[in-house]
Amino acid sequence: MVFKTDSAKKYLKKHGIKPSTIRIKVLQYLNDNKCHPTVDEIYKELIEDIPTLSKTSIYNTLELFLEKNIVDLVSIDDKESRYDIDTSAHGHFKCDICNKIYDFNIDTSGLNEEDIKGFIINKRKIYYEGICKDCLNESNH
Repeated sequence: MVFKTDSAKKYLKKHGIKPSTIRIKVLQYLNDNKCHPTVDEIYKELIEDIPTLSKTSIYNTLELFLEKNIVDLVSIDDKESRYDIDTSAHGHFKCDICNKIYDFNIDTSGLNEEDIKGFIINKRKIYYEGICKDCLNESNH
């Protein structure tokens, strides 16, 4: 989905969020940059458009987005939190060299959930860490 200002406003309202300039810009940034950005990365990108922007307002916006289930928190390690606008069931791979995070599809039909039978599962998170194809190719040259 492409979020022009009007469609972003409608999307936020549909999810019970009062649209503000910051909320619209953060939503548009997340949608246009599916790179699982950090608060710092979002701040650096938006500060020129919104001179009054603070990191606190971005944190607050992302917390609201998390509460309303329009973003997911990606925290593969304890050092940083990243945000993902794709809330569908999928896995993440983080490269140890370039630190990029890649999405991959998961097939949950093959998972054995007998050990947690009778539990209610609210979220599934699958993370892998290693070296991505691009970094492997660079090291082989």
